[in-house]
Amino acid sequence: MRTLSLNYPDDLEAAVRLTPEEMAAQIRLMAALKMFELGKLSSGKAAKLAGITRVEFLEMCGRYQVPVYNYRPEELDAELRRDLETAQRARP
Repeated sequence: MRTLSLNYPDDLEAAVRLTPEEMAAQIRLMAALKMFELGKLSSGKAAKLAGITRVEFLEMCGRYQVPVYNYRPEELDAELRRDLETAQRARP
């Protein structure tokens, strides 16, 4: 693992009411969530960055309203069409 140093204002921890350890964990989580949302990291890599399990990371996605699936509109339309066609063929 590599280390990244981050400078921030002295009063930031007090402003957000976090201990230094909580602040570091929160910053790692927020970076992981954003990089995942932008498609830069997989959920597994993002979880590692955040220092939590993949399941915990996916739960955090829900808590912070980060979509777990990032389909472009046309991809989503095609996926839904295929699913509907498959469901119709499977009907007795």
